[in-house]
Amino acid sequence: MASDGKVLAKFGHVVAKHCLDRRCAAELLCAAEQTHTISSQLSIVARVKAVTAESKSSSELLVNNAQNLIQAVLRVLKAAEAACIKGLQQPLPDSEAEVAAFCMHWRKTLLWHRAKESLNSDRDKLGLRKTRASVEPTLTAMVQEQPPQTKYTPKHLKPIKEHTIMDSHL
Repeated sequence: MASDGKVLAKFGHVVAKHCLDRRCAAELLCAAEQTHTISSQLSIVARVKAVTAESKSSSELLVNNAQNLIQAVLRVLKAAEAACIKGLQQPLPDSEAEVAAFCMHWRKTLLWHRAKESLNSDRDKLGLRKTRASVEPTLTAMVQEQPPQTKYTPKHLKPIKEHTIMDSHL
């Protein structure tokens, strides 16, 4: 779990590096650093617990730290969503291009979902458009669908060559 937290912290750093909005990038970097710190703490606590006698306080500390890591990872993913919405600059073709392709894929899915929802002509008594029960796609849900990776995240998503990251067309 601690190593996965470090992977998502690295993911956050890569997205922040390519984010066009400085405030979103700063928020994402802060969340990524916090995730990296909590991951390191969890790793240390787990190693200490493995070599010491079983105690209730050490178990509680381990569980508490794991819960903190989950919350920190969720903050990274929410901040990455905001950065993706604001836009990312085109990375050089390397391992970071996979992260950008993953983010671009999520953004296109989100925009497609929103466009489909906006075409809904059902209106309520006040004339406001009714939304369907379907939930907007989130970066968190996409990451949860992916098998664990060792570097940044998803290996099977390939960059889409005919589109740029800033492309907002569906």
